[in-house]
Amino acid sequence: MDLTQWLVALHVTGAFLFLGGGVLAAAFNIAALRSERPSEIALFYGLTRIAVVMIAFGALLTIVLGFWLVSDRDYSFSELWLVLSLILWVLAVWAGQMGGMRDRKTRELAEELAAGSNEATPELRARMRDPRTLALSYGSGLMLVAILALMVWRPGS
Repeated sequence: MDLTQWLVALHVTGAFLFLGGGVLAAAFNIAALRSERPSEIALFYGLTRIAVVMIAFGALLTIVLGFWLVSDRDYSFSELWLVLSLILWVLAVWAGQMGGMRDRKTRELAEELAAGSNEATPELRARMRDPRTLALSYGSGLMLVAILALMVWRPGS
């Protein structure tokens, strides 16, 4: 295998980590939403940290190796599919981070409740179903799918 093939293989690996981590985080979030007890809710939100490691490592691999591939394969940074992918990458990372910070506060509240009566409060339920948090988190995932589509079909190239 030559350098370009290695770069593509590692870039695709990063993309699978990035997208797979997002899917795993969504699965843990859905499991938390379906849970009744704060101890279970805290567990699922806590497990999301595994997904965050995958997302962070995948995001790093995709951006670093993506830039390397652009220069290695003589693509232009002005190509529409690359510009849109970079914009979506930045927005997806930002939205995921903002949603994750809000979910961390929800996990902390669930941990406090689990240490006490282990009964969910209306405040916990409201935080878990907060439309802004859900929009940030799931919106980030949708942007990742859009990036994948742009990378596969490369419109305009």
